[in-house]
Parts: sequence; C-alpha cells; structure tokens
Amino acid sequence: MEFFATCPTGFEQLLAQELRNLGMEAVRPLQGQVSFAGTPEKAMEACLWSRLASRIVLVLARAGASTSDELYASLSDVAWEEHLLPTKTFAVDASGTNAELRTTQFVALRAKDAIVDRLQEAVGTRPAIDAKQPDLRVVVRISRNRAVVGIDFAGEPLFRRGYERDRRGFRPDYAAAMLAMGAWEEAGPGALLLDVHSEQGTMLVEAASIAARQAPGLLRTRWGFEGWAGYDPQAWQTSLERARSVFVEAPDVRLAAFDGKQTALNRALRTAGIAAEVQVVRQGDVSALGIPALLTCDLIDASDEPATQASLVSRLVHATTETKPQHIVTLSRDALPGLALNATAERTVTTRLGRDTALFSAFGPLPDTPRNQIVLPNADPITPLVAASDQFAARLKKVARQRARWAKREDVTCYRVYDADLPDYALTIDLFQGCDPRTMMPTGKRWLQVSEFAPPKDVDPALARCRLLDALTIAPVILDVDPRNVFVRVRRHAKGGSQYADEATPFSANNRSSRRRQSGPILPPGAHLIEEGGLIFEVNFSQRLDCGIFLDHRDTRSMLREMAKQTKGSKRFLNLFAYTGTATCYAADGGMIHTTTVDLSRPSLDWARRNMERNGFAGREHEYVQADVISWIGEQRHTRNRWDLIFCDVPTFSNSSRMRNRSFDVQRDHSELLIGLSRLLTRDGICVFSCNLRTFAPDEDKLKRARVEIEDITAQTIPEDFARNKRIHHAYLVRRA
Repeated sequence: MEFFATCPTGFEQLLAQELRNLGMEAVRPLQGQVSFAGTPEKAMEACLWSRLASRIVLVLARAGASTSDELYASLSDVAWEEHLLPTKTFAVDASGTNAELRTTQFVALRAKDAIVDRLQEAVGTRPAIDAKQPDLRVVVRISRNRAVVGIDFAGEPLFRRGYERDRRGFRPDYAAAMLAMGAWEEAGPGALLLDVHSEQGTMLVEAASIAARQAPGLLRTRWGFEGWAGYDPQAWQTSLERARSVFVEAPDVRLAAFDGKQTALNRALRTAGIAAEVQVVRQGDVSALGIPALLTCDLIDASDEPATQASLVSRLVHATTETKPQHIVTLSRDALPGLALNATAERTVTTRLGRDTALFSAFGPLPDTPRNQIVLPNADPITPLVAASDQFAARLKKVARQRARWAKREDVTCYRVYDADLPDYALTIDLFQGCDPRTMMPTGKRWLQVSEFAPPKDVDPALARCRLLDALTIAPVILDVDPRNVFVRVRRHAKGGSQYADEATPFSANNRSSRRRQSGPILPPGAHLIEEGGLIFEVNFSQRLDCGIFLDHRDTRSMLREMAKQTKGSKRFLNLFAYTGTATCYAADGGMIHTTTVDLSRPSLDWARRNMERNGFAGREHEYVQADVISWIGEQRHTRNRWDLIFCDVPTFSNSSRMRNRSFDVQRDHSELLIGLSRLLTRDGICVFSCNLRTFAPDEDKLKRARVEIEDITAQTIPEDFARNKRIHHAYLVRRA
C-alpha cells in the first residue's frame, strides 16, 4: 500500500533516512512529507518508532477536485465501506484550496457528504461525526485541481509522545532532528550528551529514549488506525511486545545539563519511564565532564529576550571551549551560532517555527584555537563573541566606577552608566536601584535598561547582534546586576503614532492576583519602586518601551520643584503630555496646591495617579484629564482656567487616530503650541517647554510677533550622566510678554 509521512519543512531528508532504517520501501522525500510503500503492519510500526514524522497517512485515492461536484463524485467512488465501520465515528481533516474550493471548511463538508452518502447507499447506515475525538480521521489534501484522500494512522500528531507536561514547550521531533544531525544514535555506550538549554528536559528525554531503544510511541494509548476497518489487533500487539522486549529501562548513557533544575529534569525522565539521572553543572564545573559525544543548544526560546540569549550564548561558547565536543547542534533564528563558535556548520537544515524561519546547524569538532577571554573580578572568565568587546568591557568598567562615585556624592540612585561611548557599541545602559517606600532606603534590587540603536544598513546584522550579546553578558557582571534583571529595547526611527498611547495594558486594582502587601497603591505586574529626589516612583521595564521615568529630565524636575516653591498666587500647575506624572509629583512636592495632568493615554494617567498617591498627593485638587493635548489647549483658551506653572514635554511626532487633527510635528507645529500655552499662563506665570528632536530650532521671529518670550535653558537641564549627549533634549522657558 501507498503511504506518506508528514513532517516539518526541512526534515524531509532526515525523515526519509529514518523510514529506510525502519524497513520502508520506495521512500521518496517530497515537500513537507515523505512517501513510502509497505504493508499496514509496517506503517503501524512506523507510527510506533518514528521520531521525526508528524502523521502517517494511508493513501486511498488520488482524485479530481477542480469543483465541489467533482470532489464529491471522486470521493463517492472510494469504497468507504471497506475502511469505515458503521459503528465508528469519523471526521474529515481538510487542507489546501483552489479557485473553486476556497475554504477548507467547505472541502471538509463536501468530503463528509460524499462519505456519508456512499455508506448510506452501501450498508444502509449513516456513520456519526465526532470532530474532536473521532475513531477514524479522513485526510483530504487539495493541491491545484487534484486531491489526495487517505486515512490518518496516527490520530494525534506523533510528536505527542505522552511524557510532555507542557505542550507549548520544545517539541520532541525538533529535539530528535537535532540528535539525528549530531549522530547521537551512533555514539555508543557511555556516551555523554551536554544540553546547554534544559528548561523542560525534552532533549535529554529524547536522547535517553534513543539510548534505551525505547519506541517513541510506547507511552501512547490511542492511535488513528484502531478505528480503521483493516486494523489487525493481533499484529499490533505483536509490534508492541517486540518494542517492549528491546527497551532497556536503564540505558548506558551520561546526560548533563548546563544550569538546569536537576529535580525537574529527573522527573521528566521518570515520566517517560527511563531510569537515568541528569548531572547539572555550573559554568566552573563544565570542564570536569570530559568530552561530550554531542552538545546541543536551543536558542529559539531566548531569541526574543536578548539579555537571556546573551547569557545562553555565553554558556554555549564556554561549554564548547572547555569540553571540545565531538558534535555540536544548535537551533536558532539566524547564523548567530556560527559566529559565536567561530566555525562553519557542516550541515544546516532550514525549517519554520510559526511564521519565522529557524535554522538547525551541525558542527564537527571545533579547531583548537585559543580565544580571547575577558577576566573580571569575582566572576568566571567571559569568552566574547567579538574580540573588540574587551574594549567595551574596559570602557564600561571605567565609566561605571566614575558614575558610582558621582552618584554617591549627589545622592542619585538611578542614572545612565554608558551612553554609546564606543561607536561600534551604540547602546545606552541605565542603572536603577530599588527602594523601600516605607523607609525610603535602597533595597538590594538593581535593574539595567539597555537601549540599542538600530545599526546602519551597511553593518552586518549578525555582527551587530554579537556585539549586543557581548554587552549584555559583560554589563551585568561589571554592574553587579542579576542577568534576569536586564531589559533590552531596540530604538528605531518612529514612523508616526502616539508616543505612549496604547502601549500599556490597563491595570485593574480589582485583579486579586496582582495584589501585593505594601504601602500605597497596588503595584501592577512587572512594576518596581525607585526613589528620585526624595520621591517614590513606579517603573516597569517589561511592559512598555520607556520604563516610566526619563532620567535625562532629572534636573528639569528638580528645577520645576524649585520654581513651584517660588510661585505666588493660586499655586496651579499644569503638566501636558504628562506620561506617568513624575513632573506633577515634583511640582506638588514644591507646594503647588492644584495640579492638572493631561495625557491621551488612560494607562499613563492611571500610572500618574498611583505615583501621586504613593507620594501623599491625593484629593480633588489633583485632576487627571484624558484628552488630545493640542485640542485641549485650544479649548482651555476659551475658558477662565489659567496656570502659574506649566510643564510641556512634547513628542517629536504623533499621529494617533484619537487626535482631532490627526498629526503633530514639533518642528512644524511648535509655534502655535507655544502661543497657545502662553495664553494659558497667569500674568507672572511661566512654562517649561522641552522636546527631544535633535535638530529642533524655535521660530523666534514668529513667537516674538505673537508676544511670546522664549529663553533657552537646555545647558542647565542636562545632568552629568548625560553630558556626552548635549542634544538628548532641548529645554526653554516660555513667558507671555
């Protein structure tokens, strides 16, 4: 009989070799599948033993399917009474479309009608449909004007082994592909496998299962072929007994995991029925393992978290340097492993993970060439991916020491440590120190927020990635921060859109799972508390592009507090484009009695309210307005509302759909904005205006004609830790002449 086994794209050659080893005939790799010939008993054995196939399908017909009527007629010609018993349920699994059969749901419906009508006519009974757990699953695959019709022998996908605790984790067939590429089956007794990324233990279980000669389907209790009329239970029992007889419960194999959780990994092996133990090693102990027959590393899970990936790549490089494995197989989204290992892959397999491309890379023994190491106090040596990273380490170490002395002298707890000092390492590093809101004293918690500037198009993206990963490996060591507390953002030129609106998910204080015991408002998930200028602020590094406070405006906020202290009269303060209301807190601390905080984003206003309440500023005299700031200013000009002190930190560009005029450009529109702001000031009122457009230049002639005075105070507002970048922002005092 004719069969085909489906598999992930790129696995075809690996699967074809596996099927040949299992005794299948006429094996032919195709796109996303491998066809073969054999008896039903051999196909059932393939279901039991294949580690790479997703499904195995018995082909019943290749039929015309240019229209729905032709599909119906073609399927009506199949002798379904020979395959589906009247007492069994079935479902149709359809894939593919064409010009006439435009949806898979319609294909499945027409196929179901044909099958039911054929059985009604042949045996006088209509079988029942069970879409979730049918006894028999019929496969209909449309390609152009033809259809392949068959029966799914697997039922549930074959990569569901039965030992997985989390189906969202690393798939066993991907682990099996890496083991096949690394020749693990040929490793021999006592062979050592070192898995660098062992969070769920899938790689270790698959490796132990191969060494134990355990059929991967041995733990499964349900199969698709059991609902087929041609199923031979006796032959299947014979296959099961033969598989159980060759299974060795305690295989002669050594399994090691780099920085995994030993209890959880051993539990995964026991769940699979294998009596093997995992040795968990730390970085300093890797060399004592000996030479692994195979080292594996999955970089996919960490690819969206550069700080985690940096730590993982560092482990990979260190492990290969210390142990000299015979084979290395990695899974990544790009060619990063080759750059990290300074080697060319002997074999690569390209596949798909969701919508993304993934790359399996197999390396032989690496050349015994020494690599530079960076030695830092109280830390294991770091093997950089890029030789020049030792210059970054030296620079960061020097600047960090200087910044720490300055911060202690100035009583600053959150500051910029590194500001793109070296051109090739174009990133910024901000250090944040946690604070206890009850005592106002620093806690042991420290975080780094790293912002990388997207490299120019003429820079190799993989090289830029390696530099970033080196920086993320080095910085936590020098700055004494847990690598898990390093957060990375890539900054690109914005194409428009509100700077902050809709970036955060609204936080509900009624969400009991978010409650924490603390003084003041409840902290949302991922939030932390810091201190600045004697005030407590909430920051969140994982939810938004900006963490909730702009450190470059530290001196500007202090200036606002001093101006508030000197303000006479009604003591009214207005904060526009307020974001999280940090300036409002400073103004209130300076004695402003009435504050108005305006922003388009509701989550930002909720955040601002929490900041105010946490610092003791609550009550009706503090209002929070969700509005398009530009339109709101125009509306307020026609009221009697006036303010003694205004702070306006504008975005460079915004085109939120909720803005009445749809777009704002600071260079184009600043004159009208400042004229409007000047009309909202009291007689002696003053506005502090700022923006971060590097090339910003005020239209002084137009402002002068409108009787608006403007004074550049940028130099007074740039903190020492931002002194390298004098254009980090522009700041002006605005008065009504």
